[in-house]
Amino acid sequence: MTPETAKSQETAKSQETKTKLLEGALRTLTEQGIAKTSARTVAAAAGVNQALVFYHFGSVDELLAAACRYGAERSVSRYRDRFSAVASLSELLTVGREIHEQERAGGQVMLLGQLLAGARTHETLGPATAAGLDLWIVEIERVLARVLADTPLGEFADPAGLARAVAASFVGIELYEGVDGAGAASALDALEQLGLLVGALEELGPVAQRAVRQYLRRASSKR
Repeated sequence: MTPETAKSQETAKSQETKTKLLEGALRTLTEQGIAKTSARTVAAAAGVNQALVFYHFGSVDELLAAACRYGAERSVSRYRDRFSAVASLSELLTVGREIHEQERAGGQVMLLGQLLAGARTHETLGPATAAGLDLWIVEIERVLARVLADTPLGEFADPAGLARAVAASFVGIELYEGVDGAGAASALDALEQLGLLVGALEELGPVAQRAVRQYLRRASSKR
């Protein structure tokens, strides 16, 4: 075996161990909660020696932060093609509901709750959780910029701000669902109704759309 081959195998084994630890951290957070997440419990979930937590990540907090980013990127990557195909706001909200259902079934909603709870006591988790949410926000912003461009709202809407509002709404609904499932479903229905209203604007003729734009311009000038 050449030195290059040995080094390549060592790198691959190291990356495999790191991936096991990242996935073990996510599984531990989801199944046991932030309070019971430690080097020992994560290592047990990963099937490795707990000393490897510190060898590869330096601390449990750094491992959790890395796991947060890893999990978010993995989740968002599953839906990028869906986001790219969205052609209207109502369709975006429909896709959002589908993602919500799939992520909840996969334990991601529970995971998000634990990450938000842990951000209060684990200094690195707050920025890592925000960075993970930003991955979703970037995708939503792209869709909003695209689907609103040809509507009367395109001239006045702030896709970046709206993307954060949509993401925050879904985060709130996901957490609220744990105490009031029916209320969370009602909130999702209300968001879809807003999407239908925007869809109605898209169906207006040129004269009606021009009238809506003029109204919005007047309203904006008074602010």
